[in-house]
Amino acid sequence: MPTKKKPQVTPTPERRRELLATAAEVFAAQGYNATTVRRIADEAGMLAGSLYYHFDSKESMVDEILSAFLDELWRGYDAVLAAGLGPRETIEALVTESFREIDRHRPAVAIYQKESRHLATQPRFAYLADSQVKFEKAWLSTLERGVAEGTFRDDLDIRLTYRFVRDTVWVAASWYRPGGYHSPEEIARQYLSMVLDGIALSTQPPS
Repeated sequence: MPTKKKPQVTPTPERRRELLATAAEVFAAQGYNATTVRRIADEAGMLAGSLYYHFDSKESMVDEILSAFLDELWRGYDAVLAAGLGPRETIEALVTESFREIDRHRPAVAIYQKESRHLATQPRFAYLADSQVKFEKAWLSTLERGVAEGTFRDDLDIRLTYRFVRDTVWVAASWYRPGGYHSPEEIARQYLSMVLDGIALSTQPPS
């Protein structure tokens, strides 16, 4: 008698998300090149061959992790940039949105920081370089508008200021842990109180 074929079970979206979350933690901790499919499978409590049932390669996994993070980041950023806010308010909103993304996607942020330059050389990951150009343009144009409108000091080196703000925000992914004492909004508020007091024109008359 012919043997019956086992019915194929389609992986659930929840299971894929669980596996991607596990892979993101491993990539962030071990580095992309040092991470093997077997290591991810071990952390997920499954055989390496079973992981290939869900993803065809570790490239596919890191691609999904990074693209999901950037898609969500840009939904937030685009909403801020389209809101018609003043320069200071735009910076405040971008910083707050950035800390929210670190809260939601801390491993993905760490992967992006460590691996994007290398991955962007591959055609599959060309969107990483495109996103970086768009990111830089959004921040630089906001800072330039703030200087032109008299919101920020006119002696600022705009590009240096951008790099300082960018790096000091996103480095938080190295120490931030979701569920900690401070919410991402509170961290953003504290951060902004330190940064903006250094670049905003004083409204107090000289003594």
